[in-house]
Amino acid sequence: MQFEGGRPGCDKMTGLDDILKLDAVGQADLIRQNEVTPRELVTAAIQRIEQFNGKINAVVSKRYEGALRDAEGPAPEQLKDSPLWGVPYLYKDLGPSCAGLPTTVGSAFLDGFVSGHDSELVLRFKRAGLLLLGKSNTAEFGVLPTTEPAFTGVTRNPWNLQLSVGGSSGGAAAAVAAGLVPVAHANDAGGSIRIPASCCGVFGLKPTRARVPMGPDVGDLMNGLASEFVVSRSVRDSAALLDAVAGPSLGDPYFAPPVAGRFLDAVGSGPTRPLRIAVTLDDQLHPECVRAIKEAAGLCADLGHEVVSDVPPVRFSELHELFLVVWAAGVSSAISSYAALSGREPKPELFEETTWWLYEEGRRISAARYLQTITRLQQVSRRLASFYARYDVHLSTVTSEPAPKLGVLNSGAPRVQLDRALKFVADTSLANLTGQPAMSVPLCIAADGTPVGVHFSGRIGDEACLLSLAGQLETARPWANRLPSLSAHTH
Repeated sequence: MQFEGGRPGCDKMTGLDDILKLDAVGQADLIRQNEVTPRELVTAAIQRIEQFNGKINAVVSKRYEGALRDAEGPAPEQLKDSPLWGVPYLYKDLGPSCAGLPTTVGSAFLDGFVSGHDSELVLRFKRAGLLLLGKSNTAEFGVLPTTEPAFTGVTRNPWNLQLSVGGSSGGAAAAVAAGLVPVAHANDAGGSIRIPASCCGVFGLKPTRARVPMGPDVGDLMNGLASEFVVSRSVRDSAALLDAVAGPSLGDPYFAPPVAGRFLDAVGSGPTRPLRIAVTLDDQLHPECVRAIKEAAGLCADLGHEVVSDVPPVRFSELHELFLVVWAAGVSSAISSYAALSGREPKPELFEETTWWLYEEGRRISAARYLQTITRLQQVSRRLASFYARYDVHLSTVTSEPAPKLGVLNSGAPRVQLDRALKFVADTSLANLTGQPAMSVPLCIAADGTPVGVHFSGRIGDEACLLSLAGQLETARPWANRLPSLSAHTH
């Protein structure tokens, strides 16, 4: 099936680029209008992956035949009104299970391991009508904010093939940025949704802690540090998906505050009043990140919001050692859990040096030290809550610099890599420690043509506020049709 001369099924369609510039909601609208079928969308996405994945290595496991089977036939009655039915997507090769697909977590340790069941989140994606094409690349066990695993290979930035895509959800962000799929599953325990979104110029929302369930295998990860969700081309895609997957599942240890109404409606209506926004600049930031913050602050002010210069009472730089206690314990626990599931023995030669270092560090952490660390971080959360009692939103940077060159964030001894990573993520990981919702918004482009995201965080449970602001910003300065040259040209 060829798409260059026109979309199948509709003479008015003018080519594949038209499809690629549509977000997930737009593609699903075409299906409901009988202008395209789910199978044609899946086939187009497969062609895109086959054409460009060799350049960027975003997709590491393929499920083409299954996706084509899923796309056959009429929509089930319960999906006819879904804003996402028939749209292809990718699942990250780290996190909840996908039955029948390899699960490597970017590591040679799990080579050949196949998941035996679907997680609750996968089931909810299915119920929303999304069609799974395969799995995207990840940093090994998600330990670094760049996607350069030794086992599954480097993922390259579609805007500049010599640059990092960020991590650990780098394959997901690269795939969306390159036009392979409009939306892709991602997760975030220290910035792993927002950092790749910033590096690749897509939208990335980390929901409130426990807004999206992780069952049935776990209740939470690293005491709630991690959140499951997606990266997307548009704000409304993320809002529609959050409507579809949010809410507790049976047996969850806790859940996010309930919300009234739909997140998609919040995007459409925009903020109901002027927001009070605190903006933080830092002399240690790269000039392009400073410029991005200033431009975003100016745009917010132009839209009628009150923008105030202020600094949170706690900075992430003060919490690096506490964060590493939880991080190392989490990596060690994850490796031990996969060892039990797969019947394999962890050995250093099967892991990257930094992953193994964290595994051993985690094994040395006592239960008392871990719980004391959690208590101290909970005290930090209370201090930060007082800051958000005065402000609706905090505006800052996603990372301390734009996307670095490949090889920068994963070179040197393990502690050197981790210290460099902690500096790179700026204050982004604070939202993981507190459980707050936060997002990377692709408002700015650096002088060299690469994206620079800006970071907005909000109050616990108030994703609607962030999404309404993001929708307003997107309307004022659209980005969804902005594609790198890699995906803008099909030849």
